[in-house]
Amino acid sequence: MPLMVEGGRIPPRWVLEGKCRPVVSCNDRPPDHVNIAFINNMPDAALEDTELQFFDLLDEASGDLLIYLKLYSLTGIPRTERGQRHLNSFYYSLDELWQDQFDGVIVTGTEPRQPNLQDEPYWKVLAQVFDWAERNTVSAVLSCLAAHASVLHCDGIARHRLPDKQFGVFNFKKAADSPLTSTIGDGVCFSHSRWNEVKASELADCGYLVLTQSPTAGVDTFVKKRGKSLFVHFQGHPEYGAETLLKEYRRDIRRFLKGERETYPTMPNGYFDAARARLATDFRETILARPLSDRGEALMESFPDGELARTLRKTRRSCATEIYRNWLHYLISGKASMAKSSLGAPISEPVQTGRMALPQSERGTCRK
Repeated sequence: MPLMVEGGRIPPRWVLEGKCRPVVSCNDRPPDHVNIAFINNMPDAALEDTELQFFDLLDEASGDLLIYLKLYSLTGIPRTERGQRHLNSFYYSLDELWQDQFDGVIVTGTEPRQPNLQDEPYWKVLAQVFDWAERNTVSAVLSCLAAHASVLHCDGIARHRLPDKQFGVFNFKKAADSPLTSTIGDGVCFSHSRWNEVKASELADCGYLVLTQSPTAGVDTFVKKRGKSLFVHFQGHPEYGAETLLKEYRRDIRRFLKGERETYPTMPNGYFDAARARLATDFRETILARPLSDRGEALMESFPDGELARTLRKTRRSCATEIYRNWLHYLISGKASMAKSSLGAPISEPVQTGRMALPQSERGTCRK
């Protein structure tokens, strides 16, 4: 089924790049659909790429479901003139969010600028989004920094700085049973790109259920019921496309050459084949062999973009599609429960549709 976009506000790259089925704009909500608020907070350089990634993923996961999207972004995130113009053209003000209800909400992360998330200029409005989601959604998906901000706001769980960036494609094993991961086999393979983490032990102490994790890469996906909403947290990025990590790697190398970071970035884990890894290593050694006075952004002209991208494949998108398909069915289940409840039936859980009702173990409350 095509995605439905509020008011015909369709970002042009969704259409021009031809990566998805045709988008149908719709000013009136169709009678049978999943209603999702998409709050995209990524920096300008990744703003439109993130739209495409989530558009692709939801499209692949939707099957016969109609998905109806309304686009928002947090205030307080620094924007260029071009970025702000894009938001003005295709996104709605959060003022319209507070008075509305959605089946689900997806909140992306953004690039942190402060060691303490509570010092970020958008912190208060992001916390307000979490409080709103508890009351007005069946489930919320929180990506990367948004996941860290959620557990900090809701339960006082602080993130921990890593010695190096958790960057690349990692394998994660199932740590608990859940309808959200019931169809993906023994584990998942997802992209991660972060300098911080939340620890499994601290999450467990506050009633979170860790669904996937790795002894080397830490926690991947975890959930907790908050109010009427199931909060689904991803420390990683199941939505990432084949070349997303390459773009981040190139960006970080450019920052090193411009003196905006002290160390040359680590190559993304599990991402390049042996030949491409050798190319990336050769470029790094060439850069580091130069004196500091002879380094600069112009050296990026010799970065082997095309060759590095040539053999990249989508990073196990099937696992991401399955998890998001299960999440969409959870939303449908929750809608059915609320409909019964409004008729007087004493329902406290989403009704089962073959996948969906979550066990009591995925609940809990805590405030550190």
